Amino acid sequence: MISTVVWGTGNVGRAAIRAVEAHPALKLAHVLVHDPGKVGRDAGGLGGLGRDLGVAATDDIDAVLAAAPGAVVYAASGDIRPDEALADITRAVRTGAVVVTPALYALYDQRGAPPELREPVLAAVADGGGSLFVSGVDPGWGNDVLPLLISGLGTTVDVIRCQEIFDYSTYDQPDSVRHLIGMGHPMEYEPLMLAASVPTMVWGGQIRLMARALGVELDDIRETMARRPLETTVSTRTMGEFEAGTQGAVRFEVQGIVEGEPRIVIEHITRIHPSCAPDWPAPPDGAGAHRVIIEGRPRIEVTVEATDEGENRSAGGNATAVGRLVNAIDWLVDAEPGLYDALDVPLRPAAGRLGRKQP
Repeated sequence: MISTVVWGTGNVGRAAIRAVEAHPALKLAHVLVHDPGKVGRDAGGLGGLGRDLGVAATDDIDAVLAAAPGAVVYAASGDIRPDEALADITRAVRTGAVVVTPALYALYDQRGAPPELREPVLAAVADGGGSLFVSGVDPGWGNDVLPLLISGLGTTVDVIRCQEIFDYSTYDQPDSVRHLIGMGHPMEYEPLMLAASVPTMVWGGQIRLMARALGVELDDIRETMARRPLETTVSTRTMGEFEAGTQGAVRFEVQGIVEGEPRIVIEHITRIHPSCAPDWPAPPDGAGAHRVIIEGRPRIEVTVEATDEGENRSAGGNATAVGRLVNAIDWLVDAEPGLYDALDVPLRPAAGRLGRKQP
């Protein structure tokens, strides 16, 4: 059994506790928390399992890492604290642990990551013998292993399009939705996530990964952006009211240009309410989905919908990101120490879990 730490118990960390507890090769050894109010609470309650696991949450990072865990699921956010996240991650790698995380978007395509991110990780690997694999859902499997797998079913491929189409009122992270993405702000507000070059910083690595797997050279990576205001004030169940005239929908593309044409495209269509931008593509049921479209012969379209935590679609997405990472741990433990990406790490079947009672 691989002694495993879950570091952080937010949206991703809750799912990570459940995934580690369910995995037959892993043993949940510690849970690290930042909130003093969570210290001492049982991991089962923090993970929404409805039963105790006998693992009390702690904020003592030194003691947990001194115990030399085999693996760490780093579930703390890196969106607004990238330097702190990098320091935490390299510290864990230096202990010899396999670390998996969705934080630090630039390391999804680790070969193309800037030296200031890549070099500290490689130094930690050399010092301690640990490993790091960074992935998620979107960016993540929704625009690396899934579209590449589906492309292999085609005879000819003209365009690969990966879409995330979501009602973000289901996303339990109000600060990110309102301030980073700009929902509910006046249209003149400039949200950080939509600033020029930021989408490429987040999703450009996925474009490069797909191009590398497909054996094509990119001319360029380009962005398109469109925003729409709400026509009427709307009230959401999870995040309150959004006023008419404020931003209610966003649509952007990150395009991989091959021989002058956009051939590898990652597209996001995000709303705070289904009434906004009704002419834009919508998910099958209005809540949210990830979709891959292979334009070619044959034309192939695959839509993935995941739900968790009371039929919540955003929680379902988080759970699939965690599944991709946690299910890679035993493979990474057997592999050589290193810095890995999605093309290195196979998507693992649910070996040993078929028919097991869900946690």
